[in-house]
Amino acid sequence: MENGKLYVCATPIGNLEDITIRVLNTLKNVDLIAAEDTRHTIKLLNHYKINKPLTSYHEHNRIKKGLQLIEKLKKGYKIALVSDAGMPGISDPGEDIIRLCIENHIEIEVLPGASAVLTALVASGLSTDKFSFEGFLGRNKKKRRERLEKIKADDRTLVFYESPHRLINTLNDMNEILNDRQMVIARELTKKYEEIIRGKISDIINHFKDNPPKGEFVLLIEGSNIDESKEISFEDFSIEDHIVLYMNKGLSKKEAIKKVAKERNIPKKEVYRYGIEI
Repeated sequence: MENGKLYVCATPIGNLEDITIRVLNTLKNVDLIAAEDTRHTIKLLNHYKINKPLTSYHEHNRIKKGLQLIEKLKKGYKIALVSDAGMPGISDPGEDIIRLCIENHIEIEVLPGASAVLTALVASGLSTDKFSFEGFLGRNKKKRRERLEKIKADDRTLVFYESPHRLINTLNDMNEILNDRQMVIARELTKKYEEIIRGKISDIINHFKDNPPKGEFVLLIEGSNIDESKEISFEDFSIEDHIVLYMNKGLSKKEAIKKVAKERNIPKKEVYRYGIEI
């Protein structure tokens, strides 16, 4: 028996009209639709009068259900994979079932469509030549700040997802670590209350002090303007930041401390005191 095929189907990120004819035809013709949230997906299917069996595939059942889906695919099933919105596999468990298919030599067909990342990036007005998608920074404050420290010197436009209840904490960390750069927040893209907010990070923080965050958010921040090809002007940085910048370039902490002490013309032991907590 020939293996079936997994169809990775992009679905609307808000407006139900943002779906391709190809995806609609595929959803009508597969044997099964694996959805991140069947209650959400059934609304889309009802809107287009599509009646197909649904099964849940999400973060909490991805291991057990993933194996079940692979067995069905091995039996010749044609299965469509959809997320709640946008392209499956981007910051969702679709990544795992796609990898399982590859490992089991099961054919995959990706059907492109709506993407919150690209929609927000194009609307932002920030540089689109180079960008880095960071997804969700995470709930843990320490890990979130560590990740921001690692990418603070990145000169690409930085793109993140964030939930409303963590937004203010994330923005405060960004303002402290990335400094007060230009940023854009895209909220509820393609939906009735779509909103694009532009300004410095501090401006955005003040906006949400008066307007409690609601909906789905894409955060975009301009890349660092530090010219990595030039000698760092230490006047622009604290001693701690100066050490971290060199560590981000690949130097050990010991090497970074030595270099900072030399550039600032201060004793190495003085710089070492600042590096203890890094």
